[in-house]
Amino acid sequence: MRYHYDKETVYIRGTWRAASTGVDGGMKNISTILNRTVPNNFDHDNPLVYIRDILTAKGYETDAFGLLTAVSMHNLCVLQYDYITVFVTAGVSNPNPDPAKPHTINIIVTSDESLSDAAILETIITATEAKAHALKNLGRDFTGTTSDAVVVAAIPSGTPRHLYAGTFTEVGRRVYDAVLNGVTASLDRHEGRVVRRTPSYFIYSRYGGNHWVEWQKKSCPYYPCHFEGQSCDFCYCPFYPCHDTELGEFVDSSSGGKIWACTNCLLLHKPEIAAYLKTHPDAELTDLKQQK
Repeated sequence: MRYHYDKETVYIRGTWRAASTGVDGGMKNISTILNRTVPNNFDHDNPLVYIRDILTAKGYETDAFGLLTAVSMHNLCVLQYDYITVFVTAGVSNPNPDPAKPHTINIIVTSDESLSDAAILETIITATEAKAHALKNLGRDFTGTTSDAVVVAAIPSGTPRHLYAGTFTEVGRRVYDAVLNGVTASLDRHEGRVVRRTPSYFIYSRYGGNHWVEWQKKSCPYYPCHFEGQSCDFCYCPFYPCHDTELGEFVDSSSGGKIWACTNCLLLHKPEIAAYLKTHPDAELTDLKQQK
């Protein structure tokens, strides 16, 4: 899974089996998910055409799911909990169908482990339950807006690793926690309780006790974790786990089994490589290695 964003859109790329409750919703195999910020005066008569025009302009195929929101993309929250990554934009000034305030809660869930079709659909329910929980915690007397949407995407497999995704399953527990925290954090930003100029990134950490950590490039207590003058734009590598033995290796995990480790990889910390990836967000790892 790879993702990048600009001032208006987050693009999430991969090879997935996916389901969506948004524009052109349903279940199908896709290569792209996008969430686009549109202006308040946006013409909603042809949203599918609008989304396909965005894909075409990027040179992407139309095997995609797209979501639309009036929430600014700098309020996007990205949360990673092991193999689950959740993307949330949230605004709830409009629990009713008022075209003057077209805010919505859009949730995208991706899994780097395969799910059955039933589990993909059940993940939509789990994410929706977590969204309602977040709104209740914030004192709202409604469980969503009229235009909320969820996309769930998992890597395809002939024999899915996970058959179920309810709140007490391994998958569901991760999704629920990420969505609960993601909706809360995005609303905090949209409503001005927390101010960020760019999207926020959170990772679930077990270091020093289980908790969510918001990574911020500025004032990072670990800088420089590799070398003075390093680039921190891709602190959490978009290629992980790349399984490129020139860059990393499998090591024993403290919880048993093997885990991909790339502690000594400096590739994306080199300023010139990071700058290249920022201007070529769809570049492959082999392209970046050639820039060295």
